[in-house]
Amino acid sequence: MGEISVRGLTMAECRNEEEALNCLFEGEQQRVTTNNNLNANSSRSHAIFTIHIESRSTIEQSEKVITSKLHLVDLAGNERTKKTGATGVTMREASYINRSLSFLEQVVVGSTDKKRKHVPYRQCKLTNMLKNSIGGNCYTILIANIWPEASHLEETLSTLRFATRMKQVENVPHVNEKADQALLIKRYQKEVRDLKQELSMHDTLSNRALVSTEPFTAEQAYEIQKVAQDYLTGQTDDIEELSSVRQIKEMLN
Repeated sequence: MGEISVRGLTMAECRNEEEALNCLFEGEQQRVTTNNNLNANSSRSHAIFTIHIESRSTIEQSEKVITSKLHLVDLAGNERTKKTGATGVTMREASYINRSLSFLEQVVVGSTDKKRKHVPYRQCKLTNMLKNSIGGNCYTILIANIWPEASHLEETLSTLRFATRMKQVENVPHVNEKADQALLIKRYQKEVRDLKQELSMHDTLSNRALVSTEPFTAEQAYEIQKVAQDYLTGQTDDIEELSSVRQIKEMLN
């Protein structure tokens, strides 16, 4: 289906809102946080919670299915290590976070540049997974968290610049509609049965012998082939009793 798969991620089928919320809370509990000089619960990774929705008509029997996908993304903070006092593993995690956010910004800039033909979605897992949520057939909403204190002015300006670039992303959403293949086959089978009944009724009302719609048996196919062979070899001058199109097709074969 063209979906991005990441090792270790979990996909669960939810039948109601409560089950979906339980999955969300379970994912929240598994997030890794740590304290630093700026934040007592600083998230050490990005979090993506994706909801796939299929909706069908409850009024009419239709094979049409409308699909939607909602990405709930919580980006880890772009914190400067000189202010957080991070060291060791925490500093290495901050480096990965800042790098992925830089790749995300490159994707946003690339998608808003009309002259650019290539957008680097495959720079990292984050940008690759969010490919369908940055421009194109989607709605994109960004909530930027900033600190108005003068001591964090540099980070605030960086966040606002990124939000400004996101506002330039063009979205053209439309309905994702597809056909349920199983229901489509059932509908076609029903149409075939109805058409066979119509043909049977037509033959009865027109005093015509009922024409079978079942496949020819080996014996019947042999008899038709023999008639065609006799005609081609000149043993008979005419072919009689052509009662159906399927019989003609079998003879031509």
